[in-house]
Amino acid sequence: HALAIGLLYKTKQKSQNNALSGKDHHHHHHHHHNHQHDHQDGSTCSDSIVITLPAWANDFYETHKDMTFTTEEEMMKVAIALADRNVDEKTGGPFGTAIFECDTTTGVCKLFSIGMNQVVTLNNSTLHGEMTAIQFGQKKLNNFTFGANKTLGKEYHLYTSCEPCCQCLGGTLWSGVSKLVCAASKFDAEAIGFDEGPVFGKSYDALESAGVKVVRNVLREEGAKTLKRYGETGLIYNA
Repeated sequence: HALAIGLLYKTKQKSQNNALSGKDHHHHHHHHHNHQHDHQDGSTCSDSIVITLPAWANDFYETHKDMTFTTEEEMMKVAIALADRNVDEKTGGPFGTAIFECDTTTGVCKLFSIGMNQVVTLNNSTLHGEMTAIQFGQKKLNNFTFGANKTLGKEYHLYTSCEPCCQCLGGTLWSGVSKLVCAASKFDAEAIGFDEGPVFGKSYDALESAGVKVVRNVLREEGAKTLKRYGETGLIYNA
């Protein structure tokens, strides 16, 4: 339910209340109080970094959270729907990610966390869809790795509307998800002017050897369509 994740260096109650509006989120942070870091010149380091999802994201999650999914196509539709909605609402770039919790015995999956590109809207170059979904998912899991529940028969599969850039491929590798599924290709993203950075065939081999199953080109055309639509109207940025 939490729509804000705080990476706290120093906490001031006032800034928390400003940043975390809506439901009573600030109780999550009480145990984080720590000493103020004073620099020689009397300035302090920034209070916190707060990452929020767009206003529409909560309803999106609520609508999908009780559904059960069994096929890659069904799950990819959710990731592409996130990318589409992000474009329609003008809340960021045309990329969406859905992480599913899957029962290894039955193969039944449920939506666990969501993310969408918010680089420009939140002035943060790291906030691609994958990185956002990973951060919210790990916060919900209360663990730094999605591998934590393997012994309980639960795996986490990351579905992204477009093949990840170099940052997100790395982030996926370190996240502990068991499977990466992609729709649109690196070529589709670069065709409208986005840069995926140094991603090579060997990059995917590295994920496979680390135990992450990689599946590409699932609903590729639908994923590419969202990119194309954004390419005709949206802002293409490259850091």
